[in-house]
Amino acid sequence: MLKRRRSAVGSRLFYLLVATSVCVVSVFCAVLNVAAQDTERVTPITAPVAGFPDENASRGVTKYSFIAYGDTRGRRDGVTLQYDHSMLVDSMLAQIKKFQGTDYPVRFILQSGDAVQRGVDAHQWNTSFVPLINRLTTEGGVPYFLAPGNHDVTSAPTADAPERQTPLRNYLDAVSRLIPPDGSPRRMAGYPTYSFGYGNTFVIAFDADIAGDEKQFQWVKGQLEGLDRKRYVNVIVFCHQAPFSSGPHGGPSVEPPTVILRERYMPLFHANHVRALFSGHEHLFEHWVEHYADASGRHRMDLIVSGGGGAPIYTYTGEPRLEEYLKANEASKVELKHLVKPSVDAGLNPYHYLLVRVDGENLDMQVISVDWGKGFEPYRSNKIALKDD
Repeated sequence: MLKRRRSAVGSRLFYLLVATSVCVVSVFCAVLNVAAQDTERVTPITAPVAGFPDENASRGVTKYSFIAYGDTRGRRDGVTLQYDHSMLVDSMLAQIKKFQGTDYPVRFILQSGDAVQRGVDAHQWNTSFVPLINRLTTEGGVPYFLAPGNHDVTSAPTADAPERQTPLRNYLDAVSRLIPPDGSPRRMAGYPTYSFGYGNTFVIAFDADIAGDEKQFQWVKGQLEGLDRKRYVNVIVFCHQAPFSSGPHGGPSVEPPTVILRERYMPLFHANHVRALFSGHEHLFEHWVEHYADASGRHRMDLIVSGGGGAPIYTYTGEPRLEEYLKANEASKVELKHLVKPSVDAGLNPYHYLLVRVDGENLDMQVISVDWGKGFEPYRSNKIALKDD
């Protein structure tokens, strides 16, 4: 009996030691994993071999296309490639090939943010996002421009927030070969805010997560006010959050960046006749049209939310309250029309991207959906001219 008791005690001690060892090993592995995340750097996206032409080199170009979309983060970021996003990439490459040699070749791609689930994790960028975008820049040969989303650089409202610094570094590493470098007049030093010109179109990307940053606002203002408008007849802006939307980030709720976009940026865009604003944040498609007037006449701005890049689909939650905005802009005779509303059924809000064709001052747009969403026709077709009849 005594031997049995010793054996039982010994067994319990053995299992206790094994369990303790397993815990120690697990903790050690977790520490190593965190350390790896801290030391791993994001591999830059490969730039197209041909690069992006200098602004002067494209002067006089008035016909071409570009792609716009957003919100590609996936549920398995850091584990595998973004599967839903990959279907869009396949489709984009097919469109790029289709339009080669035509009057409207695809010249660049705009992505309005939320590339990955956790921008602080370099492994998510390297495993799930960068390899896909390399296909667009190498196989497609097309420059890729990314604006930061809240999942990329956090929702911190100030540029100097400590929690923002590592994810911002990761974002800047990813796009370091694609956007204008620090020191360029088309890049705001230290910020993920930049611009570029191609042909007759000027494009500005800014960080709407820190929409209240005064330095950034003044930089965007300076870019707009310093433009040669005889050349740049089309001005495009893209950022993550939208001034108007009807998904879970919009509708009856108003997030802080949205308030600032409405109060500060929209009047700036009116004053400088911005033609279109592309954003995401809402994982769906919707289209707003704003008309306003000034001394030069009546103008139109298209505000397009395209967040169907592969992130979990959102649905319609309700119309945003616009009374304060309309009253504040009463002098400009602002009118807003919700041209396309998303569905309350997620199955009717497909993964998609936009193909925009530029023909002088005329812009038209196709909404191209993939997989189960093929055949999506938000305008009784999938095409629309961005102009009044």
